[in-house]
Amino acid sequence: MLIPTPLRPFAGGRSRIPIEVAKKPASLGDALEALWGVAAGVRDRVLTEQGDVRPHVNVFVGTESCRWTGGLDTPVADGAEIAIFPAISGGR
Repeated sequence: MLIPTPLRPFAGGRSRIPIEVAKKPASLGDALEALWGVAAGVRDRVLTEQGDVRPHVNVFVGTESCRWTGGLDTPVADGAEIAIFPAISGGR
């Protein structure tokens, strides 16, 4: 799983964390639960209190945003790359 720079302090400074999901077939929610097991501080920055992906955070499985592929129920194939991208704003 790819961890963006703003979330790395909550992931032990790591930019990439390999995730093993025991449940097959795996969903994005399963993969994120595995991530929380090794980087618990990332959870509150990615999910709301209700357990939904925050509006200002994008989570991709491969090249597809989970917003258009089933949210946390998005299937994750073995070896799929998952990337978290918080929105960045500012500038002129």
